[in-house]
Amino acid sequence: MKKFRKVLDGLTTSSPVNPGGSPACGSAAGTPSAAPTPRELEIQETLMSEHFQICKTVRHGFPYQPTALAFDPVQKILAIGTRSGGVRLLGRPGVDCHCQHESGAAVLQLQFLINEGALVTACADDTLHLWNLRQRRPAILHSLKFNRERITFCHLPFQSKWLYVGTERGNTHIVNIESFVLSGYVIMWNKAIELSTKTHPGPVVHLSDSPKDEGKLLIGFESGTIVMWDLRVKRADFRIYYDEAIHSVSWHHEGRQFMCSHSDGSLSMWNLRNTAKPFQVTFPHGKTQRDGRKESCKPILKVEYKTSRNSEAFVIFSGGLSYDKAGRRPTLTIMHGKAITVLEMDYPIVDFMVLCDTPYLNEVQEPYAVVVLLEKDFVVVDLTQSNFPIFENPYPMDVHESPVTCTAYFADCPPDIIPVLYSIGAKHKKTGYSHKEWPVSGGTWTVGSQTYPEIIVTGHADGSIKFWDATAITLQMLYKLKTSKVFENPKSGDVGRSGELVEEDPYAVQMISWCPQSRIFCVVGISAHVILYRFSKHDANTTITSLEVRLQCEMEDVISPSDTENTPCYSDPSGLSPQPQPPSPRSNTPDSARDSIPCLKVKDRMIRMPPGYQAELVVQLLWIDGEPPQQITSLDLNSAYGLLAVGNCNGLAVVDYLQKTILLCMNTLELYGSADPFQRLTRSPRKNRQSTSDFCMRGLSNFYSDSKKRIRTSYQSLTELSDNQVSLDLERSKSPTSESRENSFSRSRSSSVSSIDRETKEAVTTLQFMESYGRKSDPLPTPCLWVGTSLGLVLIIPMSIPMDEQERQEDPVTVVPTGTVLMLKGSILRFSFLDFGGALIHSPYEVWRDQQAPGDPDRPRKRKLVNFSPSSSQEASGDCHLAVVCSEKQAKVFLMPTQACLYVHNITESSFVLRADVVSVCNSVCLACFCANGHIMTLSLPSLRPLLDVNYLPLTDMRIARTFCFTNGGQALYLCSPTEIQRITYSQEMCDNLQEMLGELFTPIETPEAQNRGFLKGFFGGNAQTFDREELFGEASAGKGSRSLAQHIPGQGGMEGMKAAAGGVVGELARARIALDERGQRLGELEERTALMMSSAETFSKHAHEMMLKCKDKKWYQF
Repeated sequence: MKKFRKVLDGLTTSSPVNPGGSPACGSAAGTPSAAPTPRELEIQETLMSEHFQICKTVRHGFPYQPTALAFDPVQKILAIGTRSGGVRLLGRPGVDCHCQHESGAAVLQLQFLINEGALVTACADDTLHLWNLRQRRPAILHSLKFNRERITFCHLPFQSKWLYVGTERGNTHIVNIESFVLSGYVIMWNKAIELSTKTHPGPVVHLSDSPKDEGKLLIGFESGTIVMWDLRVKRADFRIYYDEAIHSVSWHHEGRQFMCSHSDGSLSMWNLRNTAKPFQVTFPHGKTQRDGRKESCKPILKVEYKTSRNSEAFVIFSGGLSYDKAGRRPTLTIMHGKAITVLEMDYPIVDFMVLCDTPYLNEVQEPYAVVVLLEKDFVVVDLTQSNFPIFENPYPMDVHESPVTCTAYFADCPPDIIPVLYSIGAKHKKTGYSHKEWPVSGGTWTVGSQTYPEIIVTGHADGSIKFWDATAITLQMLYKLKTSKVFENPKSGDVGRSGELVEEDPYAVQMISWCPQSRIFCVVGISAHVILYRFSKHDANTTITSLEVRLQCEMEDVISPSDTENTPCYSDPSGLSPQPQPPSPRSNTPDSARDSIPCLKVKDRMIRMPPGYQAELVVQLLWIDGEPPQQITSLDLNSAYGLLAVGNCNGLAVVDYLQKTILLCMNTLELYGSADPFQRLTRSPRKNRQSTSDFCMRGLSNFYSDSKKRIRTSYQSLTELSDNQVSLDLERSKSPTSESRENSFSRSRSSSVSSIDRETKEAVTTLQFMESYGRKSDPLPTPCLWVGTSLGLVLIIPMSIPMDEQERQEDPVTVVPTGTVLMLKGSILRFSFLDFGGALIHSPYEVWRDQQAPGDPDRPRKRKLVNFSPSSSQEASGDCHLAVVCSEKQAKVFLMPTQACLYVHNITESSFVLRADVVSVCNSVCLACFCANGHIMTLSLPSLRPLLDVNYLPLTDMRIARTFCFTNGGQALYLCSPTEIQRITYSQEMCDNLQEMLGELFTPIETPEAQNRGFLKGFFGGNAQTFDREELFGEASAGKGSRSLAQHIPGQGGMEGMKAAAGGVVGELARARIALDERGQRLGELEERTALMMSSAETFSKHAHEMMLKCKDKKWYQF
């Protein structure tokens, strides 16, 4: 203790030498200044670089831009391919895996090796890939790249190792799945059609083997030509030439007839006994007109013909509507006997599949569900009930129901919050779903041993808020809150309030702040409004209080440079006396002037609020002199203090939400008082000047690429401004009890201004309430508001808050700006506080109490506040603590109350930090940063020693910057597409345990036995079991495929996958496949050596023959 007090005495004696308390700090990482180092303060840092590793964990949401669909009827696993080369594998809830092709080429088609734990993908770069699904993270075993032909269709018969591949040229190739090489057996298009045919049949659009005889392959060409190819004799059994283009073909299970869908909206039925013409042609949605002709219809893109034992057959197809019904939504039609049911979909249909009980095509199919993949949704229809209800989707496929504009991630939440939110949200769930179990039920998943409550909160463009249970790498909807219900519906033509400011999304959520302990929730909207919610389990009839704030900046946008970057901290003891400002009355000024009116009108009548989050207070910024209010750039609330702080590019406002009053409302310059480090010129107000925060926030509507947003409506991630504009950093403070999410970020800049052409308004970018020291002379910490600005300045504003509950409700809170200033490079992003043991100091909070609960009116329940008690080292040091301040360029650690800079670290020179959070990892804390150049970095605390620096994610999409956020436990998330949330970890421990947390895609299941067909059916119907594909397609009979046509590429994850499957029959199969691959490679090398020896022998023979001819007529003495 003596040593520790000597250190503090040294700090005290050194203060007069450097009155600012902010000595010049070196730029090197972790360079100590003249102040004491953490080693002298006896802080033990336990985090090392070995504790960190970047790894993707799981992806949630709807696969963005889907292209293909497949289903394994035995394993009951579903696969969805996307335009960006992604593959999403889904099983029972918890079994959710995302794979990505490195090429990024669109997935054209997916084919499961049914009950084999493997998947074939065909991509737009004409490459086939074989994925091993027997491991928790699937990997590519083989790839086959076609060089001269483009892949259009693939078909893999059940229990076959030969894959049929149709191409754009009309040829059909055959690939061995085990070795992934081409067979020499090729069905050329000119052999398939008649020699007399003068036109090319077009690309192959369908391939299927006959259910009656697997030795017959049905080939459908785009032009309308259909060929039944006999694989044994290598010739066509019959050819059909139809006038209309073919889109799909589907067999009857007996193999005697099949159905085709066509481009004119018709369905044609063909019988194998007479292929001269279809025995039935129908236009399901085409009515006969008065002149006798059928009305023109849209193409039927896909049809499936499925039989049932106890009812008539199902014919299910997409498309086929008549053209005259403009504006009708996409449809799926179910024809069951004479009954026709048309299901309208919200989005265009990408693909659909009928799920059947049996994987055998020659058995009665017994369909029980239809999986419909839409452009932005995923629907499963129950076919076993006459009204065809849909199943309730257990996956979080509606993240993008309205475009996501901000996110927040809370790990290690109070354990009671998730059940409470779920119980409230369950009351508002939709009804009418099928009562049967979800049909996609494959795989296995168990909750890992290391789990803790996690919640993800998403804000959306329509003003809605969604709470998600993210525990154990799953995602489940808990509760939905609609902020638009607080406001009156804007009337058409009401341009005075929101017509020009926000045209399409006036309620869009810009950032959020949530205190899980007190359950107080704050929402910042794009229309410059803040809504404060309290949680209650009971409904209430109440009136929402509205406060209107005028934040106006009347300073000239010219800033003179300060002498040095590390300007000493100033203190103005007198400060500015706070003047509580009453709410401004709503002005009756005409809309043309638009002065002193908010953008939206709050409901001023009594409102019934259901259980859940109930609005209590709305704070709105007002139009001033014809200018709309500037967007709110920072927000923080503290439930223990009962205060709410809001900042933008004009200034700062502090609101007492217990007394419903405005405590402070002033521009940024007034906060400094005489301690302003810059010299700024005043000016008179100019009307109709251009706002400096006219953000072009395109990010929100990246999901709706066609929707145009006006100035100031936008939800931009990266702002691109004119020469006289600079973007404002909307990052704000976040503590374990107060969190927000922003939706824009600033460009790189330094706080050291070097010329007068630097024109900007100083925005308040970060706010945090904390027990700290407003002045150097303060003996004890008091409630303070830390304010960070876009110029890299930090202000500390102390407050005087009555402690008695009755006094707190009646006496005013005093807020006194003191002029205390700290400086950093770049816009301030984050504040955090540590004690002298290196532990995080949490902000005080109020324990949640249900204010709407019935109780004794004479004995109201008192507020229960929690202040975190200092550690033993904290007590010994007289309540001193460390303040961690991070900007977009650097991080600094200050000793409070002396304000001495202990450590400084320049995080980046060429880029800038987008997001910074102080998080708990491995029972310690660190500073985690995400930069615009895609680097993720972690720094130790308090020494700011670099622990991790990984170039993880190039910032190709501004959506990532708007939604990226860190949380405790070494986790982070971002919106990787408009519809998907990607979760990652930067913790080595979680990376090591990830295999246990993920679900198993493959489970050993016995393949169902084929039904006994009976003697007569087997005798007269042909016997498909006698067909030996190996004999036809193998190298012995068909020869090798052309090496120039397709190139085999071994997969990098093959060996890992094989080793993972090294048990039982699976292991034997894996080892056999490895041996087969190695044997094939050795045979290839042997063949090359043999060819080389043959060439050498031929050369030798030639030279020997020439020598013999030259010497045969010579005598022996002539040699």
